[in-house]
Amino acid sequence: AARLLSLGLLLILCLSSKWSTGVWSCCEYSALSLQCLDYSSGALTGDLCEDLCVAQKLVYKHCLYYDRGKKVIQADWRGRPIILKSKKEIFSSYQHLSMLEEVETQDIPETELLLMVALEVKNVLGLELSNNTMGPLWTKKKGPRWKAQVASMWSLLQQEEYIYFSLLQDFSKHVLRIIGSCGHFYAVEYLTAGHAWHKTLFPLENVVGPSLAGYRSRVRAIIDIALSFLDMVQHFDNDFSHRLHLCDIKPENFAIRHDLTVVAIDVDMAFFEPKMRDILEQNCTGDEDCNFFDCFSKCNLKIRKCGAQRANNNLQVICDKIFRRWFSPNLRGPLVSFPLQLQLQKAVQECAEPGHVDAAGHQRTLKSLSELYHLLRVTQRELQRAE
Repeated sequence: AARLLSLGLLLILCLSSKWSTGVWSCCEYSALSLQCLDYSSGALTGDLCEDLCVAQKLVYKHCLYYDRGKKVIQADWRGRPIILKSKKEIFSSYQHLSMLEEVETQDIPETELLLMVALEVKNVLGLELSNNTMGPLWTKKKGPRWKAQVASMWSLLQQEEYIYFSLLQDFSKHVLRIIGSCGHFYAVEYLTAGHAWHKTLFPLENVVGPSLAGYRSRVRAIIDIALSFLDMVQHFDNDFSHRLHLCDIKPENFAIRHDLTVVAIDVDMAFFEPKMRDILEQNCTGDEDCNFFDCFSKCNLKIRKCGAQRANNNLQVICDKIFRRWFSPNLRGPLVSFPLQLQLQKAVQECAEPGHVDAAGHQRTLKSLSELYHLLRVTQRELQRAE
């Protein structure tokens, strides 16, 4: 009741005087002000709460995205731009951990908490994790805010993206770096997303600087980024215990670091193989019933069931939705020989063709990947000679 009264007073003050602080503007006060009220009451905690709610070193800038509770906020943390994310706007919207009320939190054994984390990861991602791989998800130590730590951890574990980014921190350069958290909000590195309307799909001048304004620099950067996309495809296919499928591939879900590394910044629609098979294996009357965004399967009309194995793959969709834009006839120029441009264009078109769920389809994908690597590296060498 006291919290709601405080929030009501804040709202009245906000609406009557157009009040705002360095932490949040009036139109955005609700999520972050509630966060700080929950922090002051001891309901939640995190390594960024003090900077957000007390020291005001984490400063709200503006809302980048809001849809059905999911919030993506740009903020400034100690002079550094960051992104705050949460799947739901309010802490109390997350499923509560009932055992926090049943026992003294300090009495809950660490092994029991790790087991709960492992079960939640299996439920969300379909992965079996051992205790020694749980480190990025549970590193808290018992202390005065132990109950708030466990409650905050539980809210974060209900967010697929947070689990992905946390688990892959030490294994992949192609996912966002997590900086910290406060309750259910977690902070990641700030990178500018791509956009379909952008001429080069990604704002290259924001990545390397105004020197990329020239045509030659843009072409060189696109080739480097294309190679990084291929590295990411290989990495997600081969470097984890299960293949990682990307089911929503578009420029807006990727960003480019200053070293031209491709980073997946939105993995709400990314699934490891066990979860992917569960999603695809649905009832069907035709192949169109087996399409889950960018992840397709085939309908077995005899049993009216979609196949559990994905018919297309990450490379095919990247070739179709990204590489086609870069290596199309209208982007030809004098820097790369005409025959090589034609070879690249043909290779991208073949790569973008829908695949088949058989050994031949797999071999075709490997051939496309190898050919694209080769042609892009030859293009790199031609650009170097031209300089």
